[in-house]
Amino acid sequence: MRSREFKLEANDGSWRSCVSKAAGILRAKLGRKSVADKEAEMFEELPFPRNKYFVGREKEIMEIETTFFGYGDYLEQESPILTIKGGTTAPSESLAEEEQNLGAWVEPVYRRNSLKKPKYRKSKSRKYKRFGSSVICINGSPGTGKTELGLEFAYRNSQKYKMVLWVGGEARYFRQNILNLSVNMGLDISADAEREKGRIRNFDEQETEAFKRVKQELFRDMPYLLIIDNLEREREWWEGKDLHDFIPRNTGGTHVIITTRLSRVMNCDPLQLLPLPFSDAMALLRVRRRKDYPTSELEFLEKFNDKLGRSSFGLWVVGSLLSELTITPSALFEAVNQMQHEEDTNCSSLDNADRQFCRTNPFLMKVLSFCAAVLHQTKGGRNLLAFRMLQVGAWFAPAPIQANLLAAAANNIPSTGNNLRKWTKCPETQFLSFWQPGCWIQFHPITQISAKRKDGLVAAKATVQGIRKTGNPLVNSDHLWASAFLVFGFKSEPPFVQLKAIDTVLFIRKMALPLALRAFTNFSRCTSALELLKVSTNMLEEVEKSFASQIQDWCHDSICWKNALQSNQRVDEHVWQEVTLLRATLLETRAKLLLRGGHFDSGEELCRTCISIRTVMLGHNHAQTLASQEILAKLVRMRSKM
Repeated sequence: MRSREFKLEANDGSWRSCVSKAAGILRAKLGRKSVADKEAEMFEELPFPRNKYFVGREKEIMEIETTFFGYGDYLEQESPILTIKGGTTAPSESLAEEEQNLGAWVEPVYRRNSLKKPKYRKSKSRKYKRFGSSVICINGSPGTGKTELGLEFAYRNSQKYKMVLWVGGEARYFRQNILNLSVNMGLDISADAEREKGRIRNFDEQETEAFKRVKQELFRDMPYLLIIDNLEREREWWEGKDLHDFIPRNTGGTHVIITTRLSRVMNCDPLQLLPLPFSDAMALLRVRRRKDYPTSELEFLEKFNDKLGRSSFGLWVVGSLLSELTITPSALFEAVNQMQHEEDTNCSSLDNADRQFCRTNPFLMKVLSFCAAVLHQTKGGRNLLAFRMLQVGAWFAPAPIQANLLAAAANNIPSTGNNLRKWTKCPETQFLSFWQPGCWIQFHPITQISAKRKDGLVAAKATVQGIRKTGNPLVNSDHLWASAFLVFGFKSEPPFVQLKAIDTVLFIRKMALPLALRAFTNFSRCTSALELLKVSTNMLEEVEKSFASQIQDWCHDSICWKNALQSNQRVDEHVWQEVTLLRATLLETRAKLLLRGGHFDSGEELCRTCISIRTVMLGHNHAQTLASQEILAKLVRMRSKM
């Protein structure tokens, strides 16, 4: 290949594109066109569009760039290591013990705007942490703009990385979000029953292997940017594994940005994101307005700034209201002040942290209530549907939602006439992201908290019904898990939504069972998949017991109970049969999965129960009964060989 055949010009904004094109050209010349075509298939890396109204935070972006790349225009930064809040340092004792035998620390000395590798000088200072050059933790209270800062950095520097990987850090979904990276990176982490050294790998080994494959690809000498957004806790929710188990000490060529409310993560000094400076806050309030306000109105903008604590989210909401409505700052401030703010002390739909946030930010809650009041006065079916979409959107997972799925859930909210407050889809109260194909909507966490405060149970039930009718396990797995949390409850948390018997059967058959199988087979989430199947089985057992209890009560009340029963009191025998047969299916499925993990005794017990149910309900020679007997024979045979 001659060099003059192709000309590629690289600069700061096209590094990755040029490297990708050059690699594609080489693959095509080598006859590997299929590989080149596969590499050309791009996916949407970032969940949100770039915010064209992004204001301020230049100092923080320069600190991150200096830390990662060793250059920047931030003159006050002497080294790439970030300081904790208050400007002080607090070295970790455990770190000191680990590093005490390593001799003097080495600090990079950076020259302004230098693209050369940094020189080093020796120092015995202990304030520089082991993750200083590859992991940055952005700490701040809700609504200060942590996500926006990470997003802006990603858009500015995406060309310097092979891939930008965005991971939601919410506790219940973090494990699955990490494993989802395998799809983006083209890895196969599916569960298998292969033997190693004459034995079947147990579930813990299979799950560990899946995480190992993702870690090996992610933290090698390849420039990835990993953004973990809104990390809720350092220990994983399902099994309690520490974040250190995923992010190693040496991250290779990968840079990691963690946004969190936590004061400290991984013994790493966080970059504390303080509220916007006064000038940037005022600019955010006026960024979408072309004309200047008179001096008298500027005073009310300052009042908004003080009342909202210079919260980026709150200022954006107010700025959007001022630009969308024909209202002055003084009139808006007076209207917001007149809104009632109710304490959510007994709101079962909010946890303690959310209730505390509402109590400490009453003016922000009033602003969101004002949005509701304005839209309540607006007539039209479109606004009614939009308000219901907002209600149910609070109960979906913290991930983009397909608009048709959101609308299907909203349509399940029963109409209550004039008592229903009519909100609408407001760009200031939710993040919008448009992914192909179709439209996707993602709600800001503060928006979800506000929407959960009233009519929570009604909206939660509608969410479950909408996901059951429209949800696709291949596309909406996060939202299926969200509905499973509402219906079943996990660990010590009780179920929040109670379904009728027939709805329970349909939900488990169409949602829970496919979700568990996909989590097990595609992502090696063996423990959580089996737990989901177990709680589903337990719920069906409770439904069967309730049916039997009703029959016993009616028999006790009247000898001629059959004639005395009203039509709405009768037990639907067809539903009872469906519940029992579905429970047998779940038992068989659990036995199959336990077989793949070497748990032959437990699998055999479940399989025998399944055979007993099917023998009674279907007969000894029924195809499903015979299939269960084959599984039992395999379990017995494998157990005898161990």
